Amino acid sequence: MNLLRLSAFLILVALATSPASARIEEFPPSFRTQMVKAGDAAIYVRVGGKGPAVVMLHGFADTGDMWAPLAKAMMADHTIIVPDLRGMGLSSHPPSGYDKATQGRDIAAVMDALKVEKADLVTHDIGNMVGYALAAQFPDRITKWVVIDAPLPGIGPWDEILKSPLLWHFNFRGPDVDRLVKGRERIYLDRFYNELSANPKAIDEATRQHYAKLYARPGNMHYAFEQFATFNTKDAPDNKAFAAKAKLTMPILALGAEKSFGEQQAAIMRDVGTNVEGGIISGSGHWIMEEHPAQTVTMVKAFIDRK
Repeated sequence: MNLLRLSAFLILVALATSPASARIEEFPPSFRTQMVKAGDAAIYVRVGGKGPAVVMLHGFADTGDMWAPLAKAMMADHTIIVPDLRGMGLSSHPPSGYDKATQGRDIAAVMDALKVEKADLVTHDIGNMVGYALAAQFPDRITKWVVIDAPLPGIGPWDEILKSPLLWHFNFRGPDVDRLVKGRERIYLDRFYNELSANPKAIDEATRQHYAKLYARPGNMHYAFEQFATFNTKDAPDNKAFAAKAKLTMPILALGAEKSFGEQQAAIMRDVGTNVEGGIISGSGHWIMEEHPAQTVTMVKAFIDRK
């Protein structure tokens, strides 16, 4: 009987600590939030910690909230800066400027406002694209870059990547998209959490509700669509011009999720950088901070802290 009770207890502990039972985390209370003027946008930013700066950029179906576990792990010896991209999360909704070159300048303006001359960079999904535009336009301001599981428009196998049926949303536009999704934001986001993850149960109900509520804020889904609308019209030609001008020279860690971009992530980044090492987040689909936060935090922190 005691052995059975012990076994039951161990099973309950395993379930309680599994990725499927994780909850969306809050930033530590020592973090402050502020709105920073960046051109025609007001960027919502979380700032905390002390030491050399690290800027963390999110992508679609997340906001800067995704980075709370990493911020907690690094805040003791790093100043952590976590913006929401324009039109997303709690940032403002200017009518234009969703090309990634403009958004790279948004992040440079955030750094200026916080009196941060140089920073390490950690990015995921659309954050990768903004991160590249930031690093290409201001290469002396980015000291290291961790780029996680998403392509760069116009770079490497971009045309082949666009053929994937899993990326249908890259071209989901037109006069009716807002009306189609309004009130159905949770249904829309669930499609990505379920199809692009290795284990949909790792993205729990609380996390799904949290982001569905944020994306249901007036304008947020509309301007999320605008993020995709510039991929081929503006971002791809901009990126080709950036790459033709010069490759990035800062150390880059290109992390691909095993069940998503995998080793292709490093191959893509070698088209734009001279000092790229690859890595794999094992067992994970695209949603690395929801599916495997501990592994992701360990890999990112080790690279950023390496002398």
